[in-house]
Amino acid sequence: MAITHPKLATYTPSQADPFDATKAAHLMNRAGFGGTAAELERVLQLGPQNAVDWLLDFPDAPAEELSQDDMPDLTSVEGYPRNFREYRKLLDMKSREERMELQQQFQAANREAVRETMAWWVRRMAYGPFPLQEKLTFFWHGHFTTSARDERSAMLIWEQNECLRRHAGGNFRAFVHNISRDPAMLDYLNNTQNKKQRPNENYARELMELFTLGIGNYSEQDIKEAARAFTGWAHEGESFVFRKYDHDFDDKVFFGRKGKWDGSDVIEIILSRKRCANYIAAKVWAYFVAEPVDDQLAAALGDVLYDARYDVRPLLRTIFTSKGFYDPKVIGSQIKSPVQLVVGTIRQLGLEMPSVGQLRGALEQMGQVPLMPPNVKGWPGGRLWVNTSTLFVRYNTAVWLAGGEIPVAPGRRLMDRAMRRRGQSNFKPDGGRDADAVVDAWVTTLIGRPIGDSQRKLLREALGDRPDREENVRRMVQLIVSMPEYQLC
Repeated sequence: MAITHPKLATYTPSQADPFDATKAAHLMNRAGFGGTAAELERVLQLGPQNAVDWLLDFPDAPAEELSQDDMPDLTSVEGYPRNFREYRKLLDMKSREERMELQQQFQAANREAVRETMAWWVRRMAYGPFPLQEKLTFFWHGHFTTSARDERSAMLIWEQNECLRRHAGGNFRAFVHNISRDPAMLDYLNNTQNKKQRPNENYARELMELFTLGIGNYSEQDIKEAARAFTGWAHEGESFVFRKYDHDFDDKVFFGRKGKWDGSDVIEIILSRKRCANYIAAKVWAYFVAEPVDDQLAAALGDVLYDARYDVRPLLRTIFTSKGFYDPKVIGSQIKSPVQLVVGTIRQLGLEMPSVGQLRGALEQMGQVPLMPPNVKGWPGGRLWVNTSTLFVRYNTAVWLAGGEIPVAPGRRLMDRAMRRRGQSNFKPDGGRDADAVVDAWVTTLIGRPIGDSQRKLLREALGDRPDREENVRRMVQLIVSMPEYQLC
């Protein structure tokens, strides 16, 4: 398919517009949570096309399938099984009445289990080998929203998180079908209460308004008919069930089409509309590149997704290799979300994860706790991340995180690159590192864009005459993360 919008033309490096450290950092910031020194060096070596292929090369599988030990550790939660696998085994051994009693027994510990699950996910974002998969999982978490504040089962919240991860870069059609059967989603939007005698419209409405079409692209009658189609869709424990005695088997007229539609039919009718592809593709662009997205760009992006039969990877590859993605106006224009700020700082500095309480407290003060979006619309983001109270917390959190043990230099190759730019060898005659090269290397890693001369002077002074001393480097790094530029990516 020919690209029909200039922003989607493929970016090709040239002498006048090279693929440099700034662009490499931009790719890792947007397609992940910021790159480590080693990752930035690898991206520079691969080039823009191959680097995107490398980032997209993650398995379409939940974390548990990748590693049998990769699930939240619940040993610190009093009265709870050690992990969700043992929880499943307990439920499988019990009768229906015993399972209900067991689940009620665990409700007292459920809040703490959610906290541990949240911390587990943040660790995956910070230390995991597939940064784009986790970034996509987080994106879809804000799209197919469910909040642990309303869901009584930590296990169902974790199961949904695994569903988001499994479909993160896969097929959107399969994704919608699966999320519509997800127990946590069925609870959150009240579809377990959706019965023929009393249809509940919550899921049908949000399916169209937020998940697939966007407001204004359906009628109230379409909502009523779709709600009837989803009657009887419920769950028992972690398993989807179809309660046929609660389902409305009569004819429905949905988007002008008459039939004995069920929920799966409704989803297919929605997906057949090009408007769905435009809406989803534009939302992906807005998250990973920039807002606003005009109708022409949305249609061109929608063409890519629709022609790929809703496979997401071709859309992602088009976006991350496009001229629009590397537009100078786009680079460094996005305010980091609290999760991006915290995860990126930990990841780029190679820090140990704070305790669950410290982590939750910092994120809560900044307005974004994973697994707990404020409502079905997810987090608003953008400029709303920053106000007089949150800005102070954001600066303090970054400085606090950077106070941990950090390396004297971010990476040998970045140091070598910085030294070559200055026409110097890596080490001064007295054995100390060159201060200007240390500043360059850390600014490249943490900000990825040029900073002002006055800021460079401040960082240089923080190093003093011993740029090889850890405490001096730490002080300089804390100054970098307290700069306004660090709040942007």
